[in-house]
Formats: sequence, structure tokens, C-alpha cells
Amino acid sequence: MPSLKYRFSALAVALACALVWRGYVVSADSNQNEDQDNDGGRHVKQVIVIAMENHNWAQPTPSSSPQQIYLNPAAPFINSLVNGTSGISGDVAFATNYQNAGIGVHPSEPNYVWAEAGQGLLSIGTDADPYHADCTPGTVNDTDQHLSAFLMKARKTWRSYQEDTNVDLATNVPLAMSSWTVPLFSHSGFFANGLNAYNFTMQYNYAAKHNPQVFFRDTNGGCPATTSTLYPPLQQLALDLQNDRLADYTWITPNQYNDQHSKLAAGYGVYPTSSDQAAIAQGDNFLARVVPLIMASNAYQKGAAIVLWWDESEGGDTAQFTLPFIIVSKNAHANVGGLPYSSSLSYSHSSFLRTMQEIFHVDPDGGYAYLGAAAVATDLSALFKAGAVK
Repeated sequence: MPSLKYRFSALAVALACALVWRGYVVSADSNQNEDQDNDGGRHVKQVIVIAMENHNWAQPTPSSSPQQIYLNPAAPFINSLVNGTSGISGDVAFATNYQNAGIGVHPSEPNYVWAEAGQGLLSIGTDADPYHADCTPGTVNDTDQHLSAFLMKARKTWRSYQEDTNVDLATNVPLAMSSWTVPLFSHSGFFANGLNAYNFTMQYNYAAKHNPQVFFRDTNGGCPATTSTLYPPLQQLALDLQNDRLADYTWITPNQYNDQHSKLAAGYGVYPTSSDQAAIAQGDNFLARVVPLIMASNAYQKGAAIVLWWDESEGGDTAQFTLPFIIVSKNAHANVGGLPYSSSLSYSHSSFLRTMQEIFHVDPDGGYAYLGAAAVATDLSALFKAGAVK
């Protein structure tokens, strides 16, 4: 009988591990928010990050390319959030001194890795996919010292919604959930019969370099790509919001047109493809549609925080080149003088990571070490109501 019990125990452990990797968290999806009601949503328990690209908040010459976001007419939605004209600015706070992760932390990829690990690891100086085409390791890391791994150990859930992944690249129709795989490799091109729901073109452009979790072996499943529901197509977000199945930690990366990285072939609106403002306007349009969608969800009403995050500074790594960083939440710091609260404290991606560790209790108080440079960073609690972070 002991051997029979052992076999059943081993089977149960194996099944539980498989369910977690496949994205079917045993009880968290249905019960993950039970305790959120206990404090009336006063403590942030869910975070939705929307990752944007390659533009400064402010810079010495505002119109130099790439242009700054602040006061740019191509970004009316983003600017309305901070100047108090959006109608939702009562839920907004923002940073005016958010710096690049470090001197020379470029290009994009190491900044996404930094948001997970507090350091650039193997990605400094490269935007390479985590694996080579033959599945030999490229910039993939074997460490479990990163945020998503800590979340799994703490029985928290996460998902990374990546636009233009796990869809039929002819029609842009999402694949059946059973066919979703980890998007290890970048791809771009034109849908044969499909349209992008945000910019209404046929162009697609997924970049693995903008998907932080795929650079860690314990959250990417290895190569060749394995099936997983941890990396849903972006179309799945609306369904998960509607059905109250949002993970504790959600990372959203638009494609390289909707995240302000690249200009569409025909330009955008009044901005020709020769103008950087086309890229700015594309991303502003995306945010203007996705942020209200999230705000209408039960998760947001219960105190979830939306984080608008940009990856790296352009043109310099000094204090003159600041990054946009905006939070939208019922737990945001109260407006001051009728305008969204702004903090001039010096922040960086290390501050972001430290704050995520504190929100999800995967910090030293919870028995976890601060990750990399998060150990010496200032957290973002000033942007929130007292007690919302920790």
C-alpha cells in the first residue's frame, strides 16, 4: 500500500506542475481575488502593464527625432491623462523623472529583461531572440531569479499578452487555445485577408525582444516551442476582462506598430510615414482604446493598477532624457490642485520591479530577495494612495 500511495502522490504532483505550466492554475483563476474584497480594493493586488517603445517623455530638443511624448499633438490621449482633461484623470498619477535603467542599457531587449530581473543579463547590447533558429540557446537565461518565477513560487498568476502571436497569420483570427504556443521567435509581414483591430492595416510585427518572460527558460518552456496558455493572443484580453479571469500580473505588448516602435508603411492619419509622429499617433490610438477597456473591468473596479511603461531613453541616458511612466488606478495618488499627481523622484525600471515585488509580496518581507538593482531602488509608492503598495 505505501508504494501505491507514493504513486498517487507523484502523479498528483506531476499533474499539478503540468497544469501550472499550461496556464491552468488550479484555483487561482477562480479564487485569486477572494481576498481583494476584504480590504475594499485598497491594496493593489492585480497589475496590468502595457509596454510601449522608444520615445522620451521629455528631452532637450522636443522635436528631434524620435520626438518627445509630453505636449506632442500626436499623443492627445496620453497628454490628456496628465493634464487633467481626459475625464479619467482622477485615477492618474505619473512620474516626471523616470530614467533609463542604466547608462548603456540598450537596445530594447535588456530593458524588458531588466523589468523581470533587475539587470540585463545576456541581453545587453542585443535584440536577439532567446534561441537561434536551430534551437541552440541565444539570450535565454537559466536563472529562476526573476519576477514571474517568484510569482509562480508564491502561487500568483501571470500572463503575457502578445499582439500578432497565436493567430492565423493569414486572417489574424486567434488559434484555438489548445494550439497556443510560447512565441519564441519574432515574425512580421502582411495578413492575406486580416486586419489589425487598432490601426486597420494588414501589417503584423511581433518582436520577441519585447516579451520579457520568453528570455527565461523556466517561463518559456524551452525550444522547440511548447504549448502554453501563458502567452495568449491580444484578442483574448477582452474575453478575460469580461469573464473576470485576469491574472494577478498581466503584461501586454502591442505589436511594433501599436507600441510606437515602428511606422506603418502608409503612415498614420495626418502623419506621413516620414514623420516620427506617425509612430507616436499609432501608439496613442492603441492606448486610447485599450485603457478604457481595462477600466471597465471588474478587476479595475476592485483596485487593479494599469501601468503605462516605456522601455528605453532615446538620444541619451542622462537626467535630461526622461521616460514616460503613468499609472491609472483607483489606488492612484489623489489629484493635487485638480490635476493628476506627479512625482519628481528619480525612478527607473529597478523602481518598477521593486514595486511589483512589494505589491505581490515576493520581496524580503515575503522571504524573497529583491532582484538585481531593485535592492537599491526607490519604489513607486509615492504614485499611489498610502498603503496601496505595501
